[in-house]
Amino acid sequence: MRIWTVHLPRGSATAARAARAPVLVREGFAWGAFLFALPWLLLHRMWIEAIGYLGLVLLLAAFVPEAAALPVALALQFLVGAHAQDLRRAALARRGRPAAHAVAAADQDAALARLLDARPDLARAVLA
Repeated sequence: MRIWTVHLPRGSATAARAARAPVLVREGFAWGAFLFALPWLLLHRMWIEAIGYLGLVLLLAAFVPEAAALPVALALQFLVGAHAQDLRRAALARRGRPAAHAVAAADQDAALARLLDARPDLARAVLA
């Protein structure tokens, strides 16, 4: 069983905002972010985090001794993978989609089904 946070638009009473579907973000380690940090950040439209990641990589490349480069790079990738979903939640909150609910389910489809069972008013946004 996994935990998913549900991110809804702020003030979803207006028709334009209610038409946007909820975003589900899984708790836990993000293997995609661990293996492909920059593309993962860009795929999720996390521009500020991608710039910070690139800056950190450039700083590490400039100041870390060559003998320690691999362990430091692996540590950085591990940290990105461990905190990627939290960074995604923060980016969604900055864009006006704070965490509104938490859902426990086996996969994303089951989490969406449980959400719609609890909040049937969101069904129109999901089906659109």
